[in-house]
Amino acid sequence: MSTTTASTRRNVRLGATLLAVSAAFFLGGCATKGIAPVAELATARSSITQAEAAGAGNLSPVELLSARDKLVRAEAAVGTEQFSQARRLAEEAAVDAELAERKARAERSRKAATELQRSNAVLQREITNAPAN
Repeated sequence: MSTTTASTRRNVRLGATLLAVSAAFFLGGCATKGIAPVAELATARSSITQAEAAGAGNLSPVELLSARDKLVRAEAAVGTEQFSQARRLAEEAAVDAELAERKARAERSRKAATELQRSNAVLQREITNAPAN
């Protein structure tokens, strides 16, 4: 699979995720106070954990920090029974964490590709400079 194809697929998946979250925001905005967004909070926590495991703390810290901040704000909104706001913030936190994870993975892949290109160049020089037998 080429890097361009993989990148395009990631962008399509990210776009689909953002579209789904946007639809959820729209539908959530129409809802009444309702119940606490327990599932959304769990999803956000899980997404943040996955982003951290992917190295987002070092490779995409801004997005990870945004996810953490929104999760804290969502939890505070639950405490004041502002469930629609809490749901929206939890969903945003999950999307931010997914973005952080994908950016971290992409950066790690880019670094690996660069290292492979460097190694290939060294090998090519060695082959070119090798004495003929």
